[in-house]
Amino acid sequence: MNAIHLARVPEIIQGAGALEGLGAMLAARVPRGGAILLLADPGLRASGLIDAAVAALAAGGYGVIVWDDIQSDPTMSQADAAAALARRERVVGVVAIGGGSAMDVGKTVAAVAPADHPVSHYGLCAQPLPAGTLPLVCLPTTSGTGSEATRTAVLAAPDHSKVWLWGDQLKPGQIVLDPALTVGLPPSLTAATGIDALVHAIEASTNANANVANDLYCHEAIRLVVGNLMRAIEAPADLAARAGMQRAATLAGIGIDNCGTAIAHNIGHALASLRPVHHGRAVGLGLRATLAWNSADDAAGRFAAVAAAMGEPADAARVPDAYERLLRRAGIRVSLAGEGYDALRPADLALQMARPENEAMRRSNRRPVGEADLLAFAHEVLTAN
Repeated sequence: MNAIHLARVPEIIQGAGALEGLGAMLAARVPRGGAILLLADPGLRASGLIDAAVAALAAGGYGVIVWDDIQSDPTMSQADAAAALARRERVVGVVAIGGGSAMDVGKTVAAVAPADHPVSHYGLCAQPLPAGTLPLVCLPTTSGTGSEATRTAVLAAPDHSKVWLWGDQLKPGQIVLDPALTVGLPPSLTAATGIDALVHAIEASTNANANVANDLYCHEAIRLVVGNLMRAIEAPADLAARAGMQRAATLAGIGIDNCGTAIAHNIGHALASLRPVHHGRAVGLGLRATLAWNSADDAAGRFAAVAAAMGEPADAARVPDAYERLLRRAGIRVSLAGEGYDALRPADLALQMARPENEAMRRSNRRPVGEADLLAFAHEVLTAN
């Protein structure tokens, strides 16, 4: 029997209104009186959530420096600028509020700010992250990336390739899940982020690294997405559905933190490096293109277990159709036609999928992925309708 290793899980606090207690909660770990760097999605300013977070931190006795120069698919240069600010202002902690982009930047800043090297110094584990990190709290406002629970951050390099950083130093000390923070998420983003969580859970429980202990997180995440996603889309103010999706995203994040992803994420990262596309949709399309191929040989019964978690009979053959139904019911547009991909050849996408930064996800796939498979998957993604 192979050894099973489960990584550290941050302290998790969930409840409507949990944001209000942020300052008091942080005081248990960080001395009052210092400055906190608040990394936030810029879109949260209009909703009042940035002001609410500032007020909660101020009530805890902290000064607050807000940094919201964060774009979707954040860049290394943005993280470098925020880390430079953290050093200059001698902040005592970092709070990241927003979707995966804000959390990836926040995690990176908390990890690299104690040293002077640029983010690129640590890309693809070229160098170990600094030993000392700034205390970090993550408050997700979407329910999909699971970034709040992982040791990974993904940032765009100057050539637009997606480069990952990895290490326990990137993981926050605390995760605050306040379902009220996700109520304003539009249906399209609720759908895309929810599919992202589902893909995480399916890949982490079926790839070459999967193990029975980690399945507990993954299968529960699958059940939660199937049981709550459509309700969260159709009744956005339903806090129970929103809380269910938050738990799903965090549990799926724990799942990929332990066992990683696979070929669907390889495809998603390759797509996004060529043209702008939401990450959740990109990996969702990647899973759609590979699921029947991957589940065709289910000697280990892992896809059968996914089917059961989705509420289907425990039969691997049921998974592709069940997934496709949910994908389309959630409103995810399967076709990329008219979105700038029309001139892209399958060979171009396959070449991107074979790049070094995407190799780990390819290797983690339970079924070996050959060059011909890459080309077939690329063709399926680009011609789907």
